[in-house]
Amino acid sequence: MARAIWSGSLSFGLVNLPVRMYAATESHTVHFHQIQRGTSDRVRNKRVNERTGEEVPAEDIVKGVDAGDAYVLVEPEELDDIAPGRSKAVEISGFVDLDEVAPVYFDTTYYLGPRGKDYGKVYALLHKALKESNKAGIATFVMRNRAYLVAVQAEGGILVLHTLHWADEIRDPRDEIGDLPGRTSIPDRELKTAVQLVEALSTAWRPEEYHDTYQEQVRRLIEAKRKGETVEKAQEAPESTNVVDLMSALQASVETARGSARQQKGKGKGKGKEKEKKATARRGTGGRRSRGGGDSGRESTADLSQLSKAELYERATEAGLQGRSSMTRADLIAALSGSGAGRSHAKAS
Repeated sequence: MARAIWSGSLSFGLVNLPVRMYAATESHTVHFHQIQRGTSDRVRNKRVNERTGEEVPAEDIVKGVDAGDAYVLVEPEELDDIAPGRSKAVEISGFVDLDEVAPVYFDTTYYLGPRGKDYGKVYALLHKALKESNKAGIATFVMRNRAYLVAVQAEGGILVLHTLHWADEIRDPRDEIGDLPGRTSIPDRELKTAVQLVEALSTAWRPEEYHDTYQEQVRRLIEAKRKGETVEKAQEAPESTNVVDLMSALQASVETARGSARQQKGKGKGKGKEKEKKATARRGTGGRRSRGGGDSGRESTADLSQLSKAELYERATEAGLQGRSSMTRADLIAALSGSGAGRSHAKAS
């Protein structure tokens, strides 16, 4: 059972619902310590006076704001004196349509639960009312000496609370981005093809299918270094699309997306046949790809270009290609297809 980070009451009108608030998300980021190179010694940060170079005790440190000609110093007690008291209630002042709240306003999400079984009916009543009306309750409350603007909505089978950014915290994109396009004339043919690409790539929202691949790679790197092994380099970023080649890039993307969709549909039907083909191919090539200069075991560049760098690296490992850990995606395709074998081995030597 998770520990509540806040408890109080959620009020709307004359109705009060005692609730507890829980964190809705958690971070899986790998945290590193700072170590001096060549040793196992931790590096520590110290609070040092920038003029004297001497370390300053925590009790002698105050906060200061640069006012231009001097610093305005503020004591910790002075901040405590003006801090708002801890809120005991989230008081909903009004309800708004969810569609009116732009995504840029949302900050952090929390779960709300009733503070005991006795309040289940009131909790369920508010949840159902918000769900059927597609409304969110707007309120303010204080947590950890900070005032928050929040939206309470029904999501799934529970109530959730989103902290929102204040209006003056939202930046105007026109002020921040200097090269936003104005009124741009888009040819109908290009627009139609772009819409086809969007439709071809449309899929159901399944968040469990997406992973933080960078954090996974960091963990693989740590494990590989622990074992004294090497890991593949990251795939290079794709080049920007030339405006002249925009139409051809769109058309090629649509064809690729449609081809991938057909492959996914046929994957289930052809899985058994594919296994049989692979087994036959392995028997015909002695169970491994040829490492010689011939075409035996080589694949076409067109087939290989459909694979990710991770898949290419896996095939390069099976083929025993030397120097594969330092190869780019293009190098792996060239080496596996046979067109760049010499270059690949030259890199390894």
